[in-house]
Amino acid sequence: MEKLFKLQEHGTNFNRELVAGLTTFLTMAYILAVNPEMLSKTGMPAGGVFTATALASAIATLVMAFTANLPVALAPGMGLNAFFTFSVVLGAGYSWQYALTAVFLEGILFIILSLVNVRELIIKAIPANLKKAVAVGIGLFIALIGFSNAGVVVKDTGTIIGLGDITSGTALLAIIGLTITIVLYAKRVRGSILLGIIITTIIGIPMKITAIPDNFRIFSLPSAPLFAKFDFSSILTFEFFTIFFTFLFVDIFDTVGTLVGVTTQAGLIGKNGEIPRVKQALLSDAIGTVAGAVLGTSTVTSYVESTAGVAVGGRTGLSSVFTGILFLLALFLSPLFLVIPSAATAPALIVVGFLMMQSVVDIDFKDPTEGIPAFLAIVMMPFAYSIADGIVYGVLSYVIIKALTLKFKDISIITWVLFVIFILRFFIKMKTA
Repeated sequence: MEKLFKLQEHGTNFNRELVAGLTTFLTMAYILAVNPEMLSKTGMPAGGVFTATALASAIATLVMAFTANLPVALAPGMGLNAFFTFSVVLGAGYSWQYALTAVFLEGILFIILSLVNVRELIIKAIPANLKKAVAVGIGLFIALIGFSNAGVVVKDTGTIIGLGDITSGTALLAIIGLTITIVLYAKRVRGSILLGIIITTIIGIPMKITAIPDNFRIFSLPSAPLFAKFDFSSILTFEFFTIFFTFLFVDIFDTVGTLVGVTTQAGLIGKNGEIPRVKQALLSDAIGTVAGAVLGTSTVTSYVESTAGVAVGGRTGLSSVFTGILFLLALFLSPLFLVIPSAATAPALIVVGFLMMQSVVDIDFKDPTEGIPAFLAIVMMPFAYSIADGIVYGVLSYVIIKALTLKFKDISIITWVLFVIFILRFFIKMKTA
């Protein structure tokens, strides 16, 4: 252990890493309930998605542990699973097999970019305020999905959307669960989101919202994953590029942002702000994404919940080893996670949305050429019910405003390329409409 993870060098020990790995798992295990519930809306079997989620998380986290030696755990990303479900499949009408193909190819390209060190060029080319705006917009989008799934926000005859009946049924249970989760989080209870899901599920039993099957048992052999269910038809289109690029864009910046945050909190970041073993860390993320797509789940990415493990002393990949093992053990608890109703996962989506909103304070709204594109990227995600459209309008408005105010030096070559591609996407839509 000492030779492999250099525990003494990092000022830690076996017991501390064990506690850190368990803590990280508890704070992010909600994904085992949320991901199958969300992706099953596309027609994917929930049992297969659960298996894919647990396996992909374990694989990616263990690769991170042994190659990058960082206390960072990975799982299918919140926001990316929402884009997969509500934008690509339910929104644009593509099959879930087609969406998995985009995830698979995005992961392949991410591996190549990680190996040839092109990722830094891409990261630096995208405007900083737009990067932050994407996270904020996804937070709003996820929160809207949570409120909608719970029946708190519904379609209304008089207005576009309205408030549902929160005095009974799933909406009432979700409000109760949200209150519980917020209190636990405010009290800084470890695993507050997961605990909120569990407590809400239990409360849902007497309310007859949590349905317990007659032959229910806690332990069970895992369902078969959806192995290599791809659809390569129509991938040479602008629509596919938009889907593909959105997965790649969010994956790259979500991963880099998480790595910076976790390594900074752990005191591992270099003097010049460089992330230790960043090449191996990004490669772990990319491998996890490819593995997840092959097994049947949305894009795998690094989880900011890893900071919970760091907070209790996790400093090396050994804590990630324990987290990965726990994901493997969770494979045999699928009945427990799959019985959780959407009213219990909705509060988790809303709280995650709040967490993603926090970077809004770092956006420069005082400069209109920076603030307006960021604003459009943020609001178009929930308003257009599409993460991809939010990114498109953010990039288009950024280039147009910067160009018309003669601030050409602020527009990178890559941003210009994206601008042209997104403009062509609109013309292709007009011709085929």
